[in-house]
Amino acid sequence: MIDSAKLYHDLDLEAVEVEDIDTTLAVKNYLLITNIEEVVTVVIGESHLAEASSFYSKEGSQYPLRLLDEVSYERLYNKFLEIRTDKTIENMQEEGEEESEEELSLTDFLRTSSDILASEESAPVIKFVNALFYQAVKRRASDIHIEVHEKKGAVRFRIDGILTKNADLDKKVINLIVSRIKVISNLDISEQRIPQDGRTAIKISGETLDVRVSVLPTFYGERVVMRMLMQSDQIPSINELGFDAELIDNVKKILRASHGIILVTGPTGSGKSTSLHSFLQEVESPDKNLITVEDPVEYKSDNISQIQVNEKVGLTFASALRSILRQDPDIIMIGEIRDEETANIAVRAALTGHLVFSTLHTNSAAATISRLSDMGIEPFLISSSILGILAQRLVRQLCDECKLEDEIAEDFAEDYNIDKNAVIYKAQGCRKCNYTGYSGRRSIGELLIMNDEIQEMLKTTTDEHTIKMALESMGLKTIGKQLHIMLADGETSLDEAIRIGL
Repeated sequence: MIDSAKLYHDLDLEAVEVEDIDTTLAVKNYLLITNIEEVVTVVIGESHLAEASSFYSKEGSQYPLRLLDEVSYERLYNKFLEIRTDKTIENMQEEGEEESEEELSLTDFLRTSSDILASEESAPVIKFVNALFYQAVKRRASDIHIEVHEKKGAVRFRIDGILTKNADLDKKVINLIVSRIKVISNLDISEQRIPQDGRTAIKISGETLDVRVSVLPTFYGERVVMRMLMQSDQIPSINELGFDAELIDNVKKILRASHGIILVTGPTGSGKSTSLHSFLQEVESPDKNLITVEDPVEYKSDNISQIQVNEKVGLTFASALRSILRQDPDIIMIGEIRDEETANIAVRAALTGHLVFSTLHTNSAAATISRLSDMGIEPFLISSSILGILAQRLVRQLCDECKLEDEIAEDFAEDYNIDKNAVIYKAQGCRKCNYTGYSGRRSIGELLIMNDEIQEMLKTTTDEHTIKMALESMGLKTIGKQLHIMLADGETSLDEAIRIGL
């Protein structure tokens, strides 16, 4: 039976399938097959010792039986669940369409507490929704879009900032899928006339994932967008954000300040929220009081007090900020400075000894100063309260396996100030990059650090162009310059650089 003298610890094993054991039945009875020291071995965990041993005895297997510690066993068990889900995903769409008329009971709908990969006996629509979440996580999608048109519907994933179609679906199936999502998000299943926002948590491969849900009525029915949110322990550190080493060092220097404003700017989807939460992790410590006001709260954190804006009851950014200042905070994070009132309170907080983090929707560091001035903030207040402004973008990187030289790019070299002798590459697409031509994204950014020269300049002007020219003469590595470097190094394509803002 079990070699009880040896408990195998801390192993990252691979799932193995053998012909003489029914893998599905074995996994159901907590018996897993793997290779240990190049020998096919049956393994069990301590928590299911009795059931697994009993099944092993009945099977009369020829393979040795070994005992794994709980962490190693759970890791391997999740791999078997993923393999099973991969196999069923291919026919999931057809199954959902064939049985779309099947009535789904409330108990089936509410079966969400267990790991979604472990649910076998579920209605087809439940299986399909589970598979959607699984595919989205596996393909690193940030959003799932479920759209409905006149005769059919579609599911699209946003991967690396670009929407790609995942499936076309029958209109009846779409309605059932939307109903399922509403139930797991605690939304009103009978209300189809007004927009609804909700939140749910799903468990995949032993990890919990927060999902923000938005349901919007359209002419042909309701459409759903689900944002996949990271847990606080999955947020990358500053060093993992992808910026160059010099910029990271400068950010760390200004994060040591005791008061002032640090702004992160850029268009929607440029990674501002992730950067802000990385900054919070960097400054977080037991002797500091950190409070955030967000709309909505995206990344839940155990060590930070987070407030969610609720304009229906009068809890706006400005009113929340006024209350926060009476809570003796050391560090305040404002999700976004949207209006003059919020901007004024943020500046006042920075000048009275608080470190303030926030975001603005501007395209460059220079444009941020002009925007604050347009919001009615006096130039002398801008220069005395701002510590630094980080304007950032997320740029897709070309897949090294399939990128091709882009000869057409030479025709546009003069238009975009590209060296005519530079070798520019373009996307093609292969199996490794899921036929997109790109593999992952990288952060680039320009960091304005408030110094004596800029403070002196703000006494006479807040014009964006003047500030930009002055910053470049001071040696600021702009986003445009960094895109040129990425193009010359073959890291990205001309199309992507133009999309980002070359």
